[in-house]
Amino acid sequence: MYNRASVWNYHLMLLPGILFLIIFSIVPMFGVVIAFQDYQPTLGIMKSQWVGMENFSYMLSLPDSRIILINTVVIALMKILAGLIVPFLFALLLHEVISVKFKRAIQTIVYLPHFMSWVILSGVMINILSLDGIINQIVQLFGFEPIMFLQSNHWFRPLVVASDVWKEFGFSTVIYIAALTSINTNLYEAAAIDGANRFQRLKYITIPSLMPTVILLATLALGNVLNAGFEQILNLYNPIVYQTGDIIDTYVYRAGLLETQYGLATAVGLLKSVVSFLLITLSYALASRFANYRIF
Repeated sequence: MYNRASVWNYHLMLLPGILFLIIFSIVPMFGVVIAFQDYQPTLGIMKSQWVGMENFSYMLSLPDSRIILINTVVIALMKILAGLIVPFLFALLLHEVISVKFKRAIQTIVYLPHFMSWVILSGVMINILSLDGIINQIVQLFGFEPIMFLQSNHWFRPLVVASDVWKEFGFSTVIYIAALTSINTNLYEAAAIDGANRFQRLKYITIPSLMPTVILLATLALGNVLNAGFEQILNLYNPIVYQTGDIIDTYVYRAGLLETQYGLATAVGLLKSVVSFLLITLSYALASRFANYRIF
């Protein structure tokens, strides 16, 4: 029976979250007008000079804009690809483990880095990859010269992707394991009766059953093409690797907070947000078409 009082109780429960969203997400959006101003903190938004699209024109004329965009897209695509393949393969391997206790222990161990901040994990990476770190000690044992990993444009991108996979693949594996548990066990039993070995059951039952989940995650990941990982790269990069490691978010941070080019930084951030919104819209449309996933 419909109870108006109970409905209002639910509305009151939502009120704190709605207020939080309005105060910290909607009201600050008024600040995007800085992208169209020669913003001066002493004058404020209301009195700063209006320059129209000048910040956007200047942004596109910068020689670094092309490099920053390429770095962002390349690193993000590498992360998306690795973030789909590694958890998928790991979930398949873990699914074949017979011992439940061993399976749970391994899953817990690989899941832990997800809860650590990039400040902690970046410190670990820097110590491991330093000139006197354990990796270079092993390299020197084989008679090679030590490598400056985080000061090398050749190594920086692969290390960023590898460290991101290390942090997140345990969390992503949970999604695949959940999908694996939904597979009808009768299919495996019927295949075993027909003489199929473990590899054939994996090939013809497990992998095809996981493909809708893979397609869904791949299409939803399209919205993150311009999100290459600000916190991670900010803690790992340095001026030597700007050529291959500088992304849109780190450039906005330097231009806005360090160089006080507030209008330029806001213009870059606004353009990224608009493109990201279009990509997210496209990703949900693809997810709805190919994986039957809908949010509305």
